[in-house]
Amino acid sequence: MSMTRLEDLKPNKGAKKKNKRIGRGNSSGHGSTATKGNKGQIARSGGYHKVGFEGGQMPLQRRLPKFGFSNYPFKKEYTVLNLARIDILPNDKEINPDTLVDLNVIKASQKDSVKILGTGELTKSYTIKAHKFSKTAVEKIQKAGGKAEVLN
Repeated sequence: MSMTRLEDLKPNKGAKKKNKRIGRGNSSGHGSTATKGNKGQIARSGGYHKVGFEGGQMPLQRRLPKFGFSNYPFKKEYTVLNLARIDILPNDKEINPDTLVDLNVIKASQKDSVKILGTGELTKSYTIKAHKFSKTAVEKIQKAGGKAEVLN
């Protein structure tokens, strides 16, 4: 078995491709028009168009009507919590965002906007303080003998 020496290594045939050196004379095969064809916008220096440009025709994104409403800058996102998740917590009489952070139910960054939803049943009596409640959550909390208090 013959050993290949390091200095004898070379790439396979066809593995290396010569760079296309455009505009370096006709003998290079890429001279005269430098592979850009004859005349036209693409042949000019700096000549191409923006995305969505339709040759001067009114672009599609400007022809279509605007619709809808975006309240994005003022949108309020709530951390939602179901009653089923609250029911498995230790039997503290008062549940508020700070208590939920201490029990690792929510992150500290989420305690400014907590909403309680009515999925699941509540078996214990709690005083729950949150920023928002769904109607079914309030009904189930009161049915279990607790209170739902809205925080500002």
